[in-house]
Amino acid sequence: MLSRIFLLCIIFIFLISCLKKEKPLYQPSEKINPYEIYEEGLEAFQERDFFYAEKKFSEAELNFELIELSAKSSIMASFSLYSINFYQEALENLQNYMKKYPLDKNYIYAKYLEAIIYFEQIGDEKKDLKPLLQSQEKINLFIKNYPDTDYATDLKFKRNFIENQLAAKELYIARYYMSLQKWVPAVKRLRIIVEKYNSTIFIEEALHRLVEVYYNIGLEDEAEKYAKILGYNYNSSKWFEMSYKVFNKDYEFALKKKIQEKKDKGLIKKIVDGIKKN
Repeated sequence: MLSRIFLLCIIFIFLISCLKKEKPLYQPSEKINPYEIYEEGLEAFQERDFFYAEKKFSEAELNFELIELSAKSSIMASFSLYSINFYQEALENLQNYMKKYPLDKNYIYAKYLEAIIYFEQIGDEKKDLKPLLQSQEKINLFIKNYPDTDYATDLKFKRNFIENQLAAKELYIARYYMSLQKWVPAVKRLRIIVEKYNSTIFIEEALHRLVEVYYNIGLEDEAEKYAKILGYNYNSSKWFEMSYKVFNKDYEFALKKKIQEKKDKGLIKKIVDGIKKN
């Protein structure tokens, strides 16, 4: 009898234990608050901890339900990467942003930031030409598409710098060819400056080098042509003086006189035209 009671008690306990709910192996965590995550990123950004800020902004982007807030987080993540010179990563993040949020209000800024990143990767005239050309392409495209923005005004100054760098690159190569007396490729490089980068600071030297090259290979008419251009436009520069040293003194005096006479005639014509108008 006792053994039967004991057996019943064991069965009862077993049945009770089976009725208890087993604890699940996985318990979902509480929903992430993207606003808190974004604030953490913003605080890190203000403290210049850009690496940590980028991680938080990227996390916030994935958890925001409002698309405009996700887009803003993505932009901040890109800028954080740019701030620590992670240029390639920043560009990749910007590309993702442009694909996902093409109608976002900060889209123009993203294109500007893209151009700036390319600009900041350029080196001097002795280094690779590719970053210069890439930067020029991005800046020209931005100015074409968004000409009336403040960003375009800033990029126009940077474009001038790039053109000076490109002209310096061409001049550097031209000097190298001249040192080897390879006159044809030297002329080709110098003419690029005259035709494409004539508003840069290197135009005067390029004209002078053309005078030198053409004179050395016996094409004095061509040398004279470029000497006249240099003299008429930059007659107070050191390159003007150096160019005329290539020719004899009689020629130098006659050429200067001819240029001055042409300028005087132009000035007289302007005065006469002004009198006629009055």
